[in-house]
Amino acid sequence: MGLFSVIKQGLAKTRAALLGEIKGILGTGKVTDELLEQLEEHLIRADVGVEASFALTDALRENALGKSLSQDQILQILRNEANRLLVDPPPFVLQGKPHVILVIGVNGAGKTTTIGKLAHRFKAEGKKVMVAAGDTFRAAAIEQLEAWAQRSGAEFVRHQEGSDPAAVAYDACEAGKARGCDVILIDTAGRLHNKEHLMEELRKVVRVMRKHDESYPHDILLVIDGNTGQNTINQTKVFHQSFPLSGLVVTKLDGTARGGSVLSIASQLKIPIRWVGMGEKIDQLVPFSKTEYIDGLFENAMEQE
Repeated sequence: MGLFSVIKQGLAKTRAALLGEIKGILGTGKVTDELLEQLEEHLIRADVGVEASFALTDALRENALGKSLSQDQILQILRNEANRLLVDPPPFVLQGKPHVILVIGVNGAGKTTTIGKLAHRFKAEGKKVMVAAGDTFRAAAIEQLEAWAQRSGAEFVRHQEGSDPAAVAYDACEAGKARGCDVILIDTAGRLHNKEHLMEELRKVVRVMRKHDESYPHDILLVIDGNTGQNTINQTKVFHQSFPLSGLVVTKLDGTARGGSVLSIASQLKIPIRWVGMGEKIDQLVPFSKTEYIDGLFENAMEQE
């Protein structure tokens, strides 16, 4: 299945929720201010976000107000504006050997699963990969990550439950260098963005890693749950204020009707979305592409569902 098919299929619930009512609102006849207000309200309810919803309806107001356009023509205007709002992430390039990636996020977002899938992707590219169990507060998290490491064929570093996460990260960097690893993926415990002591613990992890090399970690990826919609915006802003996030991974897009939130997240935060999770299988983490995403959200404007 091609990348387009994976993302379009995964966004089926979002597309049905979004387009079903949009087409009902548009109906036939002229584009009026009243129609645009209804559309704006629906987009906001559909978790597209206030700023992105305003931008989409403003584009219609500028290009279609007072005109009698087909639904396909109107959808094409929405697609064009969404294309303007989104930016394709720059190429993901490994820096140095090993390239160290710290993976963070709130509880339940899917960090451990994401690390397993990333390990699989890098291994498939011929890289030697190490995975480190930096979530030391849940024994189940260590065991789960070890199982993912075995499935992907990655090296694995762990300490005992309750150990200092910074010590795990330090040892992983040391072991990764010694074993000639290309990539080190470090898991962390899930934490709420508004718990300062937990954020300080993450800062300690980064400080300790930099005893090896000031460039560590090369990437800090925040994993966010696609089901949380607009609530993700504030979480991400706080994390980004504490750490220079280099990218986002949006999980569970295949099971939500809130996939439109990605449009708002990407356009507001200007942090590259690197990968999106489109299922539970090890190969169902795909690189984000704004073209495939917009096609999956709005469909081809000339296509009938």
